[in-house]
Amino acid sequence: MDASNPVLNLTCELIRRVSVTPDDAGCQTIIGEYLSKLGFSLRQFDAHGVHNLWASFGRGSPHLLFAGHTDVVPSGPLEQWHSPPFEPTIKDGLLVGRGAADMKSSLAAMLVAVENHLQRSDLSGTLSFLITSDEEGEATHGTAHAIRELNAEGIRPDFCIVGEPSSYQRLGDVVRCGRRGSLNARLTARGVQGHVAYPDDADNPIHSAMPVLATLAATVWDQGNDFYPPTSLQISNIQSGTGATNVIPGSLTTDFNLRFNTEQTAAGLQTQIEETLGSAGLQFDIDWHLSGAPFLTQPGRLSAAVDAAIRKETGLTTEMSTSGGTSDGRFIAPWENHPEGPVEVIELGHVNATIHKVNESVRIDDLQPLARIYSGIIEHLFTAAKNAP
Repeated sequence: MDASNPVLNLTCELIRRVSVTPDDAGCQTIIGEYLSKLGFSLRQFDAHGVHNLWASFGRGSPHLLFAGHTDVVPSGPLEQWHSPPFEPTIKDGLLVGRGAADMKSSLAAMLVAVENHLQRSDLSGTLSFLITSDEEGEATHGTAHAIRELNAEGIRPDFCIVGEPSSYQRLGDVVRCGRRGSLNARLTARGVQGHVAYPDDADNPIHSAMPVLATLAATVWDQGNDFYPPTSLQISNIQSGTGATNVIPGSLTTDFNLRFNTEQTAAGLQTQIEETLGSAGLQFDIDWHLSGAPFLTQPGRLSAAVDAAIRKETGLTTEMSTSGGTSDGRFIAPWENHPEGPVEVIELGHVNATIHKVNESVRIDDLQPLARIYSGIIEHLFTAAKNAP
């Protein structure tokens, strides 16, 4: 134990829990006990084996939510790790272990930041935590489920910090102020199976599908905008055939994903793609799954607080970005399409260079600074609220 680095101690304790998604493995018990000692009230919104912890302190506005996840991806090949993935190891200034960067160190920093703030100041407003064990998996019964329950009770935060590892090269150099939408499709092209020697008696779906798939892959959907890159379509899987070299297959299945910006809607993309497939004469079925719509936090009180806290701690002017994959911010920002409008959401965490890799790590020298950045955000938001006319 290092009394001078409580974030390190807490992170190590969390890493030791083998919380491969959707298993929490007791992480939320550790977090809940910590917050309970600070006076937070605790509730669980568990569903289908997923653990969702809600903790709140204070009342009224402003209401700042800290959000994150305790689940991690599987370790991968154990022989490629330099040390056991769930035994926190310090080496060359790094803390190594699964979840070190994504995102158990952020959770620890949030806890220490809140404790430090409450020891220094009276709180006028609300601080809360929403922690799930289902972010790395299907994300069906995690944050989205908890928000439905909270929204039904009239609970909605004003601001949210998600502890995802947003930084690129240095702590705080990049934060996420939004994310692109993610739309998945499984396309089944139908043909007629037959012998390769008699193509006139068959209908090869590979031959039918490949030209139109090439068209979709080459389509320029938009030019992006000031906040987002252009929409893109990527084909991820193609499956067809029986394995025999003399059989024309009867069907082809293709998976593809679109990462789309606010110039598009999921419904509009679906219509455009289905029209393209139909105009090519393809016989097909298609199943769609929307993982999340794009969200964007415009410059405002939260972004100003984040920028000020990062600059004070690191001297950096942070970049507000919408790059990367999806996160639970896609559920938090719309907050069930709340009539008061979207929640301001920013993702801020450690350097993401090793996330999901073997020998995942975080810089020990960044652990306490992140807690101070989180604490600075709290101070900025709540002090500004006190001083408001």
